[in-house]
Amino acid sequence: MSTTFTIDSSTSRATPVSAPMKRLTVPAVRQRKGKDPLVMLTAYTVRTAQILDPHCDLLLVGDSLGQVIYGLPSTVPVTLDMMAAHGAAVVRGSYHAVVVVDMPFGSYEASPEKAFESAAWLLKQTGAAAVKLEGGTAMASTVAFLSERGIPVMGHVGLTPQAVNALGGYGARGRSEAEARKIVGDAQAVAEAGAFAVVIEGVVEPIAIEITKTIAVPTIGIGASAECDGQVLVAEDMLGLFERTPRFVKRYGDMAGFIGERAAAYADEVRARVFPGAEQTYAPKA
Repeated sequence: MSTTFTIDSSTSRATPVSAPMKRLTVPAVRQRKGKDPLVMLTAYTVRTAQILDPHCDLLLVGDSLGQVIYGLPSTVPVTLDMMAAHGAAVVRGSYHAVVVVDMPFGSYEASPEKAFESAAWLLKQTGAAAVKLEGGTAMASTVAFLSERGIPVMGHVGLTPQAVNALGGYGARGRSEAEARKIVGDAQAVAEAGAFAVVIEGVVEPIAIEITKTIAVPTIGIGASAECDGQVLVAEDMLGLFERTPRFVKRYGDMAGFIGERAAAYADEVRARVFPGAEQTYAPKA
């Protein structure tokens, strides 16, 4: 029986509790190839992890936290320390899903040895099960180096946000035949190098379908195809926390509107001296 954490409402502190079930494993995820679709969402905090965990096979501590949490213009400025802090929080808040932590830009590209140093540190700091890194053929030797040394790696091909400066934006990839062939080759390279799953982001659909049919490990789509072996979205996008969402996101709620309405009601009650009321204040002992 593993250990997770719950929030004590009287103190707002995370308290260790026995987890009700064993956590999924990386081999179990790999074995889902061609079977029931894998469900993956991003999480960055204990409470979000607690809410999402029962519904997900994987939780991704994405470097998208740069924009979602810190308001940065891209994922490029995200640091290892940021990923470690949020990764540890998500592990503490979950007991079921495989937790995967993104390796931020600059922490793995220089050499396989540098990547191992960064990945090992991240796993030690967070307790996560795996890391994710972007890149295809150029990163295959790094994926192999990590995998052979006991660090599970999730690949990421297609639109790779860390390379936004080189790509020139966030548009869909693979519209030319040459680029399509490169993306397929990238996915094959990282899968053959030992990645246990591959994220396919922002590609024209036939590419995602071809990759899913040709590689031996699960594909996880985001702006790809329903025929992938699983799907991932940024939870805040899916919940409607931002006004603008990418084309490939389906909004399952309007959390921004909900929060705004409740904040307005609170503000009205404070200004009218209606809150706090008798139920929210302490009377002296009789």
